[in-house]
Amino acid sequence: MKHILIACLLWLPLAAHAALNVFACEPEWGALVREIGGASVKVYTATTALQDPHRIEARPSLIAQMRRADLVVCSGADLEAGWLPLLLREAGNARVQPGRPGYFEATRFVTLLEKPATLDRAQGDVHAAGNPHIHTDPRNIARVGAALAARMSELDPAGASAYQVQWQAFSARWNAAIAGWQARAAPLKNLPVVVHHKSFSYLLAWLGMVEVATLEPRPGIEPSAAHLGRIAAQLQTTPARAVLRAAYHSPRSADWLAQRSGIPALALPYTVGGNARAGDLFGLFDDTLDQLLKAVP
Repeated sequence: MKHILIACLLWLPLAAHAALNVFACEPEWGALVREIGGASVKVYTATTALQDPHRIEARPSLIAQMRRADLVVCSGADLEAGWLPLLLREAGNARVQPGRPGYFEATRFVTLLEKPATLDRAQGDVHAAGNPHIHTDPRNIARVGAALAARMSELDPAGASAYQVQWQAFSARWNAAIAGWQARAAPLKNLPVVVHHKSFSYLLAWLGMVEVATLEPRPGIEPSAAHLGRIAAQLQTTPARAVLRAAYHSPRSADWLAQRSGIPALALPYTVGGNARAGDLFGLFDDTLDQLLKAVP
């Protein structure tokens, strides 16, 4: 009996301070949760920077992780519409269903760009609520982080003070980094670029860059040779300084246009893990700016 009592006493503090199990749909949100939660969270990230977050297979391993989650953090705005609803349904975890505190959509806490005036499937993979790739503007990371820290505190009251302390420390570092990035990025204002997909709309808006063409004829549709030829012709009269693609996109189309037009093709990391340098949120923007600045004449 004595041994049982000791075991129970040892177990109780651990139970009171059990880690919050977080299922992050994308690497940027997994990284943000770790900044806020530190050692008090266990984070499973469902996708990598080398995967298209629109098109993920709802594997049994993902369902198992969803079943254990206390909090699901995703972009929302239909970015995960092709796979997240299936995971939520098959996992049967009442804690993380939409409308419950354990379900968190980052796009609900920022102003979305590129909301379509009309919806037509012939337009490709158009998101009705607007562009979901909000994390490419670091100011949105700050907005989401404040709401996420509050949600984590709500779900885990015992860890609330630690979450708030860690969030405030990260927030101070992050705001200082944003100021530095904006100062460094001044030469990028009005820089014309071609993009593969609408992955970087928030990045371009933040830095004042100009999108002159998109490789995809419609969102989610790979460009044909004829379409690329038309863009190459367009660049003769409306020049661009670089072709931008996310790490998960095939380089073929961007490289073809870059060679034809004599401009660099830049594989931006897009999210945490997109290249060796983008190992965290700070490295993500450090590397992105360094690459973009190479295109400044």
